[in-house]
Order: sequence, then structure tokens, then C-alpha cells
Amino acid sequence: MDIEDLRSICLQLRHTEESIKWGNDLVFTIGAKMYCIAGMDHPLQFSLKVPPENFDEWCARPGVQPAPYLARASWILLQQPQNFSLDEIKKLVAESYHLVAAKLTKKQKAELGI
Repeated sequence: MDIEDLRSICLQLRHTEESIKWGNDLVFTIGAKMYCIAGMDHPLQFSLKVPPENFDEWCARPGVQPAPYLARASWILLQQPQNFSLDEIKKLVAESYHLVAAKLTKKQKAELGI
């Protein structure tokens, strides 16, 4: 898996926007809220939001750690995405997207039609 594979997965989700922040991080958002952050350096590493009840379980897996600066909000860092199947990564990205989209304001949801 490389950055283009991750871009493809994220950009298939409705209303996703991408931008570069902090100099070298590719950030995917919905309604201006981040749901995936990927370092553009090699090897690929990226952060996602997970349900709080699954956070510790995810962090116990090899190649996963609490995301720097975002762990308190239940974000994980996949340091070794090659340890996971493409289907598993797609599910993780979609779950992060839906968790973040659910927290948008009613006005934002109406504007996006979700």
C-alpha cells in the first residue's frame, strides 16, 4: 500500500477534501474536520479516528500506536499499514470518516446533504 492507494480510498468517500498541512502531511477532511492524516514520507504511516471503546484494542496490535497529539481523541497511528489487509484499511478509513461526520453540526450536515 502506498499514499496513492490511501488517497483513492479516502477520495471515494463523499464530500472528502484533501489538503497539505504542517508542511508534509496529507489531510483528508469532511466538513473541514479531519478524519485521516498521512505523512508523505516513505514508508507510509497514517492516523485515523477509532471508537473510544476500541482504542486500547487497536493500540495493542503490532504496527499500531496512539497517534501523537490526537490519542486523547481516540486516534491511532498505523506505523505499518502493510500488516493489514486492504479491506481492513478500507473499513478503518470509512469508520473514521463516519465517526467524524457524525460530529458535524446540523448546519454542516444539511449543507453537505448528509
